[in-house]
Amino acid sequence: MAEFPAISKLLNLFLNISFIFLIFLCFTHHFSSSGSSFLSRSKTGRNRDSGAGCGQLHEYSDREAKCWYVKSHEGCQNGGYIDYLQLFYCNFDPVLGYSALILWLLVLFYLLGNTAANYFCSSLEGLSRILKLSPNVAGVALLSLGNGAPDLFSSIVSFMSDETSEVGLNSILGGAFFVSSVVVGIISIFVCHSRVAVEKSSFIRDILFFLIALACLLVIIAMGKINLWGAISYFSVYFVYALFVSTSHLCCRKEELLGDSNTAAASGSPILPVSKNFLGYQTEFGRATEEEEPSVGFASDDDKPTLQEREEPLLPERRRRRRCLDLEPSTSSHMFVCRLLFFLELPLYLPRRLTIPVITAEKWSKPFAVISVTIAPVLVAIVWDSHSSELTWLVYLIGGLAGAISGVIAFFTTETSNPPTKWLFPWLAGGFLMSITWTYITAEELISLLVSLGSILGISHSILGLTVLAWGNSIGDLVSNVSMAVNGGEEGAQVAISGCYAGPIFNTLVGLGLPLAFNAWSEYPAYYLIPKDTSEYETMGFLMGGLLWAIVIVPKRNMKLDRCLGGGLLAIYLCFLSLRIARALSCLY
Repeated sequence: MAEFPAISKLLNLFLNISFIFLIFLCFTHHFSSSGSSFLSRSKTGRNRDSGAGCGQLHEYSDREAKCWYVKSHEGCQNGGYIDYLQLFYCNFDPVLGYSALILWLLVLFYLLGNTAANYFCSSLEGLSRILKLSPNVAGVALLSLGNGAPDLFSSIVSFMSDETSEVGLNSILGGAFFVSSVVVGIISIFVCHSRVAVEKSSFIRDILFFLIALACLLVIIAMGKINLWGAISYFSVYFVYALFVSTSHLCCRKEELLGDSNTAAASGSPILPVSKNFLGYQTEFGRATEEEEPSVGFASDDDKPTLQEREEPLLPERRRRRRCLDLEPSTSSHMFVCRLLFFLELPLYLPRRLTIPVITAEKWSKPFAVISVTIAPVLVAIVWDSHSSELTWLVYLIGGLAGAISGVIAFFTTETSNPPTKWLFPWLAGGFLMSITWTYITAEELISLLVSLGSILGISHSILGLTVLAWGNSIGDLVSNVSMAVNGGEEGAQVAISGCYAGPIFNTLVGLGLPLAFNAWSEYPAYYLIPKDTSEYETMGFLMGGLLWAIVIVPKRNMKLDRCLGGGLLAIYLCFLSLRIARALSCLY
């Protein structure tokens, strides 16, 4: 697996270079095109109160007319900080426009998953440690939140407007369908030769709770409306599931302590899905095994420090050797390449590092810590101001004062060599808040880009949520769960399969329940009306069909994962996907 981190580092380098290229491209066209700004023009666009949408765009034949339409029609502003339709029709030619939007889509998916894995999860881990939460509670409450953060925030952002709510609903259902069918199917095919068996009680428990969650959602969609108490009751079902999981885990632990060797094997069932980083970096309760720092060290495993070495401060020579390519040292070309690659990896890393407080021993830096607590309140003020039209000066004044005071306190109360050991809660809470802020910004921009792509291509928003957004948010599940099942033996397969069901359960109940509760709260005491989309019944029917296939086939095969299970699940998903794509293409033509 030594080549996998190298591939991820190359991908990281590619995305950073793409980001630099996109910035250069946008600003070049911005200054060369008079009156054609690609930035969102008003706060109303970010609030997405446009109502009528951009439905008449394709009634115009030439790009000049479309450019005029997206400039003059406020409904074409889809809620982000960048006006993608104006960028596409007024600044770029079609080939360059599609290329830029696809590259930016990849960058946003990377930022969404990477921020959750490297910042959000580490803050959750630290909070669980200082709050002295038991492993059961930490796994049930915090680990699932870290895993589902991209889906959760994408869903919350999409439900902020009736125009895009179908994106969030379909992305949750599409992601759940993809993970429970495609990921489980691939795992079953890959491990079939090992004749790996999963634990029966946890497998049946997870699928039954998943079916219950989908049945509850089906009732809500059929009613077409929900009030605040109904939404709270819906996402509270997850806590019932968490209670069952924790109880069964504790029972297994007690039997193991009593010396029951037969039950000890079953205790390998995880409390909740494994945490994952973007493109499968495995984490342990939020701690990434590969630190997300600018690093171009494609060294072998022998060159990496051991656990004992990580506990000691890295010497400058050691740190430099880990950060440079395997070239002959002390040459001008070597130093030039190392410095060039180092700076090329900064664009996507530095903005978050300068605004998210991090106090882990591996990443501790006093200058970064002081700067981050100083800038963080200002960034929150900017985000707040972008969604509000009142008291702009007061928001920035409060943010500036809070940043200045926090920076001074951090400067005089921290050491250069070691992270703080007292008053950890404000640091971790600040890191948690800023991780949420960055995840929210990224999710908002991602939803805006997908809606714009739907307008450009003439594709339904629900199709994009069901495919592009669902697949992008599920990449980590695919790579990490398959890798764990293939390399972790029977216990690894058990962890992976449990994650393939527990993760979608969280996203279905909490990822949809919280946005429904927020919207129902805003309409209280009236009902929140759910936008009607008949295709959701089709999606849920195929999804429940895949779950029923699994719960029937696996017990008949003595809980063995084999090609029959995997092939059936993949066939169900491909039939569903072919049907939806065919219907979407028929609507286009």
